[in-house]
Amino acid sequence: MSRTNYKEALQDPIFNEIREASEALSLESYVIGGFVRDYLLKRGTPKDIDIVTVGSGIQLAKKLAEHLPGKPKISVFKNFGTAMIRHKGLEIEFVGARKESYQRNSRKPIVEDGSLEDDQKRRDFTINALAFSLNGSDFGDLLDPFNGISDLKNKIIKTPLEPGITYSDDPLRMLRAIRFSTQLDFTIDLESLKAITAYRERIKIISKERIVEELHKILGSEKPSRGFALLHKTELLQYILPELVALEGIEEVEGQKHKDNFWHTLEVVDNIAKTTDNIWLRWAALLHDIGKAPTKRYDKKIGWTFHAHEFVGAKMVYKLFKRLHMPLNDKMKFVQKMVAMSSRPVILSEDYVTDSAIRRLVFDAGDHVDDLMTLCEADITTKNPKKQRRYKNNFQLVRQKIIEVEERDHIRNFQPPISGEEIMATFDLKPSREIGILKEAIKEAILEGDIPNDYEAAKKLLLSKGREMGLTVKNS
Repeated sequence: MSRTNYKEALQDPIFNEIREASEALSLESYVIGGFVRDYLLKRGTPKDIDIVTVGSGIQLAKKLAEHLPGKPKISVFKNFGTAMIRHKGLEIEFVGARKESYQRNSRKPIVEDGSLEDDQKRRDFTINALAFSLNGSDFGDLLDPFNGISDLKNKIIKTPLEPGITYSDDPLRMLRAIRFSTQLDFTIDLESLKAITAYRERIKIISKERIVEELHKILGSEKPSRGFALLHKTELLQYILPELVALEGIEEVEGQKHKDNFWHTLEVVDNIAKTTDNIWLRWAALLHDIGKAPTKRYDKKIGWTFHAHEFVGAKMVYKLFKRLHMPLNDKMKFVQKMVAMSSRPVILSEDYVTDSAIRRLVFDAGDHVDDLMTLCEADITTKNPKKQRRYKNNFQLVRQKIIEVEERDHIRNFQPPISGEEIMATFDLKPSREIGILKEAIKEAILEGDIPNDYEAAKKLLLSKGREMGLTVKNS
């Protein structure tokens, strides 16, 4: 059998250091997984390095640390039999070669010491089972028992063992297959795809946090629709994001149809992926239409309607985030705001844009007005070039108007020119309903353009409005 050697991949001095530490302990060691895969795919030099040794990974890490300058700290994870060292921007993880067996109700394996081949068998995909030797006699040799190099060349995701075993043992691998397919633009092997569909219900034993981690990576990829289309095809999506599945389909009544909002959503996500890396804005694109399924109605006079779908969708965002154990903090609120406001710029772009409408948009969106415009521009999925040009031009006009109005009126992160405390002092009031009415009157006058956003004009209006309400100015 011919040997293929990749010494050039192991030029970083760390690999020789690991070789020497291994020899001192009479251990065989190998670099395995993502480092090897990404090197062979020419995807740059990975900063994460996985080392497997036939023996104790923790012992090897400790030995290596003794010889490295500064004796870096070792993070030891005894429960998993692993250790990690950070050194010169690298994260090096060590594990002893092992074989695994699984029980049906858990993805936590029963682990025993094993050979390198045992360890390669337990890997999720052939492309992640590739290893380079770090041993003196064959330093740099590729060890590829499952022909992963061929799968790399043919752009195929395939499991080392029978796919049903691989996915049933650890159902997270189903999501990882789809994630790698999305990130690398690889095709999932047909038998693998069938097995994912067959074992899809097993996803229920995976923690929500691990599922979301994979969803983030799919959403963060260059073309997220690949992943969501595969999640849909394998029927995994109905267990993870049923709100999206509910959007699929086109109904026809009296010859009137609506668009398929599921496939439209995937187009929107791909569009926004071209313009932003903000993962939460990508989430907003994915969820911007989820309120359309529960609000869909047919009206004989006007056809299909999705009345208040943005409001309903924003409420659904909270429930969805809670169910998936996602953060219920400012990130969730940002996605909610984007979903709730997703149609506002569209309405503005269709009508003559008044300064008042722009002021209200900027006031409500605050610092996120640019994100909102990016979302709305991504929402243009018409295949009619003339319409597409018109919509894009209209949004450019709205953007320009936002800049002009903001420069003049400073509405973003609006703070009333007159505080509640000053209103109380002016009319000798205690906290009361009247203060809210006066503050609202000043805010509305500024947003409508009746007065400029400055103190003198606001004070004048306050006194006038106070007199109308029968309030007396203190000491007057």
